[in-house]
Amino acid sequence: MHRTRYYTLSASCPDRVGIVARVSGFIAEHQGWILETSLHAEPPREGEEVGRYFMRIEIKADSLPFHLAEFRERFRPLADELQMDWKITDSAVKKRVVVLVSKQEHCLYDLLARWQSKELDIEIPCVISNHDELRGFVEWHGIAFHHVPVGADNKAAAYAEVRRIFEEVRGDTMVLARYMQILSPELCAAYPGRIINIHHSFLPSFVGAKPYHQAYLKGVKLIGATCHYVTADLDQGPIIEQDVIRIDHSDAVEDMVRYGKDIEKTVLARGLRYHLEDRVLLHGNKTIVFR
Repeated sequence: MHRTRYYTLSASCPDRVGIVARVSGFIAEHQGWILETSLHAEPPREGEEVGRYFMRIEIKADSLPFHLAEFRERFRPLADELQMDWKITDSAVKKRVVVLVSKQEHCLYDLLARWQSKELDIEIPCVISNHDELRGFVEWHGIAFHHVPVGADNKAAAYAEVRRIFEEVRGDTMVLARYMQILSPELCAAYPGRIINIHHSFLPSFVGAKPYHQAYLKGVKLIGATCHYVTADLDQGPIIEQDVIRIDHSDAVEDMVRYGKDIEKTVLARGLRYHLEDRVLLHGNKTIVFR
């Protein structure tokens, strides 16, 4: 990440000759200074005639003679010609991240530590939980805490309230930091590509309340975690980041749980950072991640 203020142009379009030349040429015509470029071409999928091209370009903000609003207006005709899905963001504008959590605190603790140290240079307007246990810890950080209980008889109302809060605080991204509830299809559909989840990577083999105990009995040798976007298809959303650590027969269940928490924290923070820096582009249920 650069210390200077920059704009990030992220885009995808049908593959063809000259995409990079046209886009970089547009930037150069306006004296834009490109700081970083990431490019990737995907081959055609079954039934498609052409593949898809993905790009991420960082532009030094003060090299351009106009602000983002005018950039969007000037760039739009070219983007339309290339049939682009695109956006451009400003590094000076902090993303607003709403965190959802239940009782497992390790991911929440880690995110707040990274937020407080500016490693994650974001705003956290509030934390939402279906339990009240972590209120004191969250409010100690000066962050608003909302207790929204979720039960079999009030799920629709509860998720309507979560959505109301998210809209009220102008949230950009929702992070499920070990939030042990299944979001409603309506909530998932309202924010595609904007809700991030973390879970252990034992799925689908070891389901249920005690996956580490099941994995221990099976002699698993790798523990992992998966950070992904949330969709109505449970734990099947596009994957942003994954990692694993090796274990052996000498590790007890308690060791495995501790290792699992460590890797969940790391993978969630890394995946969230990729998302916030616009390094993740969607291609159906697949992600293109420019690390």
